[in-house]
Amino acid sequence: MKLLYIIYQILVSPILLVITILTALFTIIGCWLGNGHFWGYYPGKIWSILFCAILLIPVRVVRNKNVHRKTSYVFVANHQGAFDIFLVYGFLGRNFKWMMKKSLRKAPFIGKASEAAGHIFVDKSGPKKIMATIEQGRETLKDGMSLVIFPEGSRTFTGHMAEFKKGAFMLADELQLPVVPLTISGSFNILPRTGKYLCWHPMKLVIHDPIYPQGQGPDNLKHLAEESYKVIEASLPEKYKGKEVNPDQ
Repeated sequence: MKLLYIIYQILVSPILLVITILTALFTIIGCWLGNGHFWGYYPGKIWSILFCAILLIPVRVVRNKNVHRKTSYVFVANHQGAFDIFLVYGFLGRNFKWMMKKSLRKAPFIGKASEAAGHIFVDKSGPKKIMATIEQGRETLKDGMSLVIFPEGSRTFTGHMAEFKKGAFMLADELQLPVVPLTISGSFNILPRTGKYLCWHPMKLVIHDPIYPQGQGPDNLKHLAEESYKVIEASLPEKYKGKEVNPDQ
């Protein structure tokens, strides 16, 4: 079965490449011509759904009635693998902007499309760059627009979660916005960070209750980060529970 799936993914890879290029072009041209919120989201959403469908990957989403469409949130998720992007983009069910590594700006097609869509590239090269990133986040989080951030900063090597960085929670604390934890499972099994070929495996996205600010400052920041970590980890399969150090975090 594994060999058949490897052969299948090789056969469909030209199709996946074509829809990736088309998605990037639609995003770039659409954002240039007009509504960046529309063209910065829906082509990527359709691309992600098609990717999972073509690769025969079943997706289950546990939705939450306490997450409201017209409210801005800071969504934070564990980072299991490359397929986290398809799971969140395709199935979160609301418009948002990514906060992503600066290095992704150089990715062919995807980097230019992400830039056109208004996704935020995190630049840690100096205090002024960090402040500019925070300011861009502040400008983004208006009129119900949300951000999605992987607070671990990089993909896991083992399936276990690493320490959360403070950036996402600093932004939520400063703007007094609720944080919504997202638990991603199955993505690591499809393509671990050190893997070369995809393995067939279902994916699951759990959208948890919002965590609201309790005051403002260091105590609130700690509250948001610790509660988010605890809630996300609780919904992971048992074999992936427990914190581990990520060597390139």
